[in-house]
Amino acid sequence: MIQKILIANRGEIALRILRACREMGIRSVAVHSTADADAMHVRLADETVCIGPPPAQESYLNPVAILTAATISNADAIHPGYGFLSENADFAAMVEEHGLTFIGPSPEHIRLMGDKIAAKRTVREAGIPVVPGSDGSIDSEADARRIARAIGYPVLVKAAAGGGGRGMKVVTDDGQLAEAIATARAEALAAFGSGGLYVEKYLAHPRHIEVQVLADLHGNVVHLGERDCSLQRRHQKVIEEAPSPVLTPEQRSKIGALVVRTASALGYRSVGTFEFLYEDGEFYFIEMNTRLQVEHPVTEMVCGLDIVREMLRVAEGSELGFEQEDVRFVGHAIECRINAEDPETFAPSPGTIAEYHAPGGLGVRIDSALYAGYRVPPFYDSMIAKLIVSGADRRACLARLRRALAEYVISGIKTTIPLHQRLIDMPEFIDGRYDVHWLERVMRGEH
Repeated sequence: MIQKILIANRGEIALRILRACREMGIRSVAVHSTADADAMHVRLADETVCIGPPPAQESYLNPVAILTAATISNADAIHPGYGFLSENADFAAMVEEHGLTFIGPSPEHIRLMGDKIAAKRTVREAGIPVVPGSDGSIDSEADARRIARAIGYPVLVKAAAGGGGRGMKVVTDDGQLAEAIATARAEALAAFGSGGLYVEKYLAHPRHIEVQVLADLHGNVVHLGERDCSLQRRHQKVIEEAPSPVLTPEQRSKIGALVVRTASALGYRSVGTFEFLYEDGEFYFIEMNTRLQVEHPVTEMVCGLDIVREMLRVAEGSELGFEQEDVRFVGHAIECRINAEDPETFAPSPGTIAEYHAPGGLGVRIDSALYAGYRVPPFYDSMIAKLIVSGADRRACLARLRRALAEYVISGIKTTIPLHQRLIDMPEFIDGRYDVHWLERVMRGEH
């Protein structure tokens, strides 16, 4: 049994994991940079260790510092959260080599699914459809041009490693290809240390649908339904909901069974998310995230399961304790990511929180580490809170979301709360008629 978990992360996700530990009677160790000395997860953890100065490369992305903290605190497991080192296969291997439990998938699965080309090849062999494109990395501009002409423009030139929209360029004709390849390769090298690229068909009006899976060490695998994450800006998710407003029960069941079969064939363990583009009734696999997702709360709200708790139980070697038919989906849930940004220009807005009041009431959940007097540092991701609401159906959920956003008070900095209020009142969102490109069109005034 796990006795003490070091949480190798910060902010709301560190607090989320800490809460699960406390409910399970597991002691927690919070690591922090000097910029996060007053963070909420640091205040509430059983033990704390400072791992370095503010730059993430010298603290949260420093495997040696984190493993040293685990050693001096006598932790026997590490939970990476999301971001930072959560999908770093070498780090996961280092954790296990030090005799600690890595709370997540195996290093081998992280490495396999972290390479998008290898991931697509693997799931295609398991029967999951993928977006038409190159079978492997492109070797030259001529190679890319041949593939692009075969599948038809427009196409995407994409980095084989990483994500978040970096190393990704839309190409509409032959004349743009050379520049797109050079730019995407440079971005990929800078962000991920790898310049590998591939080419795939650019879909004009797809939805972004992802399916949550959970697997134990005994061969049991279930899916926890899908999330619709189509409302994005620059390939970054802004609002997520579950279930998707466009899928039928039959489609949901079919894609769920397919990902369960694939995860089972892989011998996968812990949590994972299969991500798809969905257009004209067809699913196309794009990647698998081998970690806990930012948007996991919407799934928890509709299926009633604590995903982090299940991660910890799996890491201890326990069986899931339930089968697919035991998973029940009730109602609807929507999550808004609240960022410390100007809602018009999206410029970062770090600073001190003057006033803080979180909304409450039935069906309202806040995942945040904010408090009045806390200083939002300028060194990390700008997301400072997640507002998640649930209701009996999507209409009721939207009404509750409007009410909760109106109650939410964060002063002293600018936030994206006004943006969310604007978006959820637009007819296209109310009716569920949006795709992954819709928000960009709204931002350009084209909706």
